[in-house]
Amino acid sequence: MAVKIVMPKLSLTMKSGAVVQWYKKEGDKVEKGEPIVEVLTEKVTYDIEAPTSGVLRKIFAKEGEEVPVNGLLAIITMPDEPLPEIEEEKVKKVVRERILASPAAKRLAREYGIDLSQIVGTGPQGRIVEADVRRYIEEKMEYKPKIREVIPLVGIRKISAERVALSIKNAPHCTLGMEVDMSEASKLKESFGVSYTDIIVKAVALALKEHRMLNSTLKDGEIKVFEDINIGVATATPQGLVVPVVKNADKKSLSEISSEIKTLTQKAREGKLEKEDFSGGTFTVTNLGMYGVEFFTPIINPPEAAILGVGKITKKPVADGEEVKIKPMMTLSLSFDHRIVDGVPAAKFLQKIKEILENPTLLQKC
Repeated sequence: MAVKIVMPKLSLTMKSGAVVQWYKKEGDKVEKGEPIVEVLTEKVTYDIEAPTSGVLRKIFAKEGEEVPVNGLLAIITMPDEPLPEIEEEKVKKVVRERILASPAAKRLAREYGIDLSQIVGTGPQGRIVEADVRRYIEEKMEYKPKIREVIPLVGIRKISAERVALSIKNAPHCTLGMEVDMSEASKLKESFGVSYTDIIVKAVALALKEHRMLNSTLKDGEIKVFEDINIGVATATPQGLVVPVVKNADKKSLSEISSEIKTLTQKAREGKLEKEDFSGGTFTVTNLGMYGVEFFTPIINPPEAAILGVGKITKKPVADGEEVKIKPMMTLSLSFDHRIVDGVPAAKFLQKIKEILENPTLLQKC
């Protein structure tokens, strides 16, 4: 019996994925459970396994093509089984009209970001020549600098752009900032050999246990409060930003969180994250302090309710009773979905994080 292989839906917001490479070619035998195609989706590569044994009879999506969720990738049949008829609507293709243009015209159009379909060609058979493009620039366009490089918005960059746009469009953002004295946390960092991010992830997880509305999502007109506390840690990679997730962070020790973040970060930078490494997040932490950023407004990672931004630690004069002391101060910025959480509960949540960070013995007890 013929079995279809389709683009899987791996998250609530996923709309499409790109085919990276086929491990098999048409006519090859495949075994059930054997990886047959690599796709790029949700910022990571993911191997799709053969759902059954047989022959890879027909490939419908070529390498480099973007395929919508549930779009047809290929069909596996038994060796002597005929290829079934496929409804046209199941195979989504993008048909582009071929535009006749000289190489020089194409090159100039790319430099200026011009759509050649907007230009009338004066060459043989309506071919667009360089002079046609220059005339269009002079008549239709204001002066623009030449383009040095064109970077396609694909893969991780495309997914990040779509998620950011979705977040800003759907969730009314509100951001609160608060300074934290990191004197005691700095001692904890040195004593246990952990990072500030490790400490902050643990503090956030504990604070979420008391402030559950920040650990929720809004879907179909209902606020759904998560039982699990899974903290995503925004991580920069050569391919773009990814968010691996520390599952059940509230139930793990500081050392366990530190070890897990190290492992996830390494996998992210090597492009080896698996589906379970980046799925299931309920809250995100993003730290730009190591880049000298003191304060910023983070954008919520949908479908979550909030995200915590972490700035750099700066030594500042701070009033301590009747004295002024120099202390390592850090600014936290909490962006939250105002449809789910109001300002006061969000402020109390931020206060709780501050309390934990300034009294890190609370971390060691958990």
